[in-house]
Amino acid sequence: MLPAPVAMRRGPVPSPGKAIRVMRMLRFSLAVTVAGLVVGFIAAPAAAAPVAVDKKLTFGCPFPLIGKQEMAVEIKTSFDVPAAAGGTLTTAPVEVTVTVPDKATRGLALVGAASVEGTASANVSLVNGPLKLPLTLPLTVAKTTVPASGTFSPHATGTVPPAQLPNPGRTTLTVGDFSTRLTPKKADGGFTGLGSFTSDCTLDPGQDPVLLDVDLSGARDDTHRYDVRGETALKALGATAPLTGSFTLGTDPAFTASPVFDRASADFRLFGFLPGTAALQFTADGPQTGEPAGDGFVAHSRLALAIPQVTVLGLPAADASCRTSSSLSADLRTGNGFSTAAGGSVAGSYVLPPLTGCGAFTDPLSSQVAGPGNTMTLNLTPVAG
Repeated sequence: MLPAPVAMRRGPVPSPGKAIRVMRMLRFSLAVTVAGLVVGFIAAPAAAAPVAVDKKLTFGCPFPLIGKQEMAVEIKTSFDVPAAAGGTLTTAPVEVTVTVPDKATRGLALVGAASVEGTASANVSLVNGPLKLPLTLPLTVAKTTVPASGTFSPHATGTVPPAQLPNPGRTTLTVGDFSTRLTPKKADGGFTGLGSFTSDCTLDPGQDPVLLDVDLSGARDDTHRYDVRGETALKALGATAPLTGSFTLGTDPAFTASPVFDRASADFRLFGFLPGTAALQFTADGPQTGEPAGDGFVAHSRLALAIPQVTVLGLPAADASCRTSSSLSADLRTGNGFSTAAGGSVAGSYVLPPLTGCGAFTDPLSSQVAGPGNTMTLNLTPVAG
């Protein structure tokens, strides 16, 4: 007996056997399209920074007459895994593209389908130490045009709810069953003889259903580490020096922002015409504090500046003990678009105190170096691990 929707369909009606075979092919092909969405949870190390994923897996469904079929599904997403217990597992929208084969396309055309769309839900088991948390992922298959023959590629998206991970130890995420509700439609928007139908799909045998497997430490790590590249501009000297080093940002229990700079070198012209070179060594002088500001922070950097080597016309012009007479303060503020996970730009200005310990040329050197309007412009790049 034909399904009721087919009996109501106007125009020529396929034979019962043919209609049943077409329905089974459609259920297989379209269910696989949606089922692939859930694998946006790809196994990854426990890191705080976003991780981009472009993954291919195979899914299949056994059906009478046509037997077991297999399709390749491409999944793209990104996600954050907390570095320790107490954090939250978050996932960006999952995007999936699947290539529907010619056989299924022709089956859709046979029942008059011009497009296909639908919804689905996937069951996932999250285990975090003693906590066992079932998650339901709502998924949507966008309306996709169905050609008369050949392949076509439906696109689907899903939103994964965030989940807090309160316990240290092994944490896993395992895929379970999938349920899809799919609707092929005719060109005028009406239903085909198939109507809307529910179908299931499973991962092909031999593939590991554990999508995430991490070991969370007991103490939450709220420290962020960055590589530094940038420059400092010395206004009075009319010179710039490239800066490299590292930057550590801590938020627990107190906010700390600690830059560490490698030794730098600045070329300058003393009195505007005598070529010279100065070595610059910025070092932390006391606690490095700061506070959050918008999406970023302000670092209250207190730094000592040593100038252990100065040459003018290629000749030594200062003692190795040359330095600023007191520490300098620079409020380094993050720029637009900065995030603790991705890094970004940091910049600020500072006043250079007078020099001391430079020997016979201390005063003339100091008059050419000391003063306001000096700047630091840095770019912070997260360090993995």
